[in-house]
Amino acid sequence: MHKLTNKAVGTIQVHDVSLNLLKANDYIAEMIRDEMKERNILLLNLVSSPGSGKTSLLEETIRRLKGRLNIAVLEGDLETERDAIRIREQGVQALQIVTHGTCHLEAQMIQQAMPSMNFEGIDILFIENVGNLVCPASYDLGEDIRVTLVSCTEGDDKPKKYPSMFLTTDVMLVTKSDLLPYVPFSVDALIKDAHEVNSHIEALVLSSLKGDGMDEWITWLMEKVKEKKEVNSSVTASK
Repeated sequence: MHKLTNKAVGTIQVHDVSLNLLKANDYIAEMIRDEMKERNILLLNLVSSPGSGKTSLLEETIRRLKGRLNIAVLEGDLETERDAIRIREQGVQALQIVTHGTCHLEAQMIQQAMPSMNFEGIDILFIENVGNLVCPASYDLGEDIRVTLVSCTEGDDKPKKYPSMFLTTDVMLVTKSDLLPYVPFSVDALIKDAHEVNSHIEALVLSSLKGDGMDEWITWLMEKVKEKKEVNSSVTASK
């Protein structure tokens, strides 16, 4: 175990400090999860490498769900408000969380941002995490579902290279499928590796640009929203 020694503070066990930080994060994440349950809001955490198409997916998802479900978005980036601006242009609430160099979002950041959002009537809250397949894997944000995007332009070897992320993934989206004819990428190999890491991962293949697979994604989202509301209604009725 690595140690940091400082004459003023003694010896710090780095591993123990990390565990305590994660425990604190998980405690706040459960508070967020409880609030979303009370509000009947489905919370999704979108993770991926930079440039895998998270914001483009959200834009097209919002366009297709207008008039059917109400959406809000929390955007995470190291700098700028560009992604939040793109989402607001689709006519939905979007708040930018600027991490100033931190490579992931943490539950505390989400909790601090939530009072600035109006959740009245919201069905889905999307969190677009910082583009990174390493650090976000360890941080629960109170989500119901963790969605990991893998674009066909970045290679089909990601599940075995970044197993911690795929071990905590519920749904894997293979994005930019319109480029599959032009790149050396095997969807079958990707899904096989993902299932070897986590046999419970669901997989969808889609293109936000061309629309391929988007109907299936939208149907899946609507079913998950319905399921959460039904479960919450059943729990409330049984009390």
